[in-house]
Amino acid sequence: MFEDSLVESRGRIRTRTKWLAIGSFCAQAALLLLLILFPLIRPEALPKQSMQHLLEAPLPPQAAPAPTHAASRSASHSTMPSLEAQLRAPTTIPTTAARIDDGGPPAGSPIGDIAPGGGSGIPGGIDLGAPAPIVRIVKPPAPKGPISVSTGVAAGQLLRPIQPIYPAIAKSTHTQGTVVVEATISRQGTIENLRVVEGPPLLRQAAIDAVAAAQYRPFLLNGEPVEVQTSIRVIFSLGG
Repeated sequence: MFEDSLVESRGRIRTRTKWLAIGSFCAQAALLLLLILFPLIRPEALPKQSMQHLLEAPLPPQAAPAPTHAASRSASHSTMPSLEAQLRAPTTIPTTAARIDDGGPPAGSPIGDIAPGGGSGIPGGIDLGAPAPIVRIVKPPAPKGPISVSTGVAAGQLLRPIQPIYPAIAKSTHTQGTVVVEATISRQGTIENLRVVEGPPLLRQAAIDAVAAAQYRPFLLNGEPVEVQTSIRVIFSLGG
């Protein structure tokens, strides 16, 4: 029975020690938290002298002493006589003005030699060296004979379409086809030197008459009108 009472007393002592340790830790933590938060909650409770040292800004560096009025006056008095002497009117006025000859720029000046006038460059200015070469445009010589052009190029210069008159005898015989005529177009655009190359005989004269009445724009070479030689096709069709 004595042993039972001894075991119960040991358990009670251990429980009391545990709770005392927990309570002591909580009390110390609360005290530490209070010491940290108290200056933040009530800053006026802190000593005023320490607060002033913390809140006061440092003094600016001392500037150099400004010059005194006496020093400025002495400096002005020292410079004033020379200024007054320069502005003072001369006692005598010379009869002639002095002429100063500076001799011009030295030899080998970086801006170049000064031309007295004439020669290349601007008269009386800087010598610009040799004059620029004169460029002459040489036109090629005009061709001696007519220039050959294609049928399509010649058709582009035609002022109005070629409309041949269908011969009656060719209609009665139902003759149709294409007549090829070689011709020379003059500088004025008129037709010269007609010659039939191929085509039905019944249609050749009608083709020559139609081509002879045609008018072309002048063909230009280097801006000058020239004679051209081309082939002209005249089509005869009963269906059209």
